[in-house]
Amino acid sequence: MSKKIAVLVGSLRKDSYNLKVAKVLQQIAPQSLSLNIIEIGDLPFYNEDIDVDTPPKSYERFRQQIANCDGVIFVTPEYNRGLPAVIKNALDVGSRPYGKSVWSQKPAAVVSVSQGAIGGFGANHQLRQSLVFLDMPTLQQPEAYIGNIYSAFDENGNISEKTKAFLSLIINSYANWVEKLS
Repeated sequence: MSKKIAVLVGSLRKDSYNLKVAKVLQQIAPQSLSLNIIEIGDLPFYNEDIDVDTPPKSYERFRQQIANCDGVIFVTPEYNRGLPAVIKNALDVGSRPYGKSVWSQKPAAVVSVSQGAIGGFGANHQLRQSLVFLDMPTLQQPEAYIGNIYSAFDENGNISEKTKAFLSLIINSYANWVEKLS
C-alpha cells in the first residue's frame, strides 16, 4: 500500500513554478508514494485567541489532512532570503494546540525552487531549522535546490529532461527514506 504524502507549496500564485514542480513530483512519484497537494493559502495567520473551543474550519481541515498523512514534502520559493509566511504559518497551525502537533515523526523533504541562481538556499535551510524543532526527520541528501527555474520549463509548460531527472532522483530518494523510517 502506498504511503500518503502531503505536499505543501509555499507560493500561492496560480501559475507558480513551485506548484508546477509539485505537480511534476506527483506525476513521477513511485507507486510506493501517493502525493496530495494540501491547501495552505486559506489558513488565517496563527492566533491562539481564535484557536479555542471552535477553531477556524480551515485549521481543523488542515490538521486532519496532515495527521492522516505518512510524510510531508515542502516545495518552497525563497522570499527575501527567507521562508514564505504561508509555509511558516502552516507549520505553526499544525504544531498547535500545544502538545498536539501533527508534525512529529513524519518524514520530510524540502525542495526549494527559485528564479535566482542559488535555488532558494536560504528558505531551504530556514525551513529545516523549524523541522528539527517539530521532530520531523528530514531527507539530507540529495539536497534539492532548483535555481533558474524559468529555464526548466518550455513555452508549453513542459519540464526539461534534466530537471525531471533531478526531481526523479529527489522523489525516489525520499521514497527510500520514508520506507527506511517506516
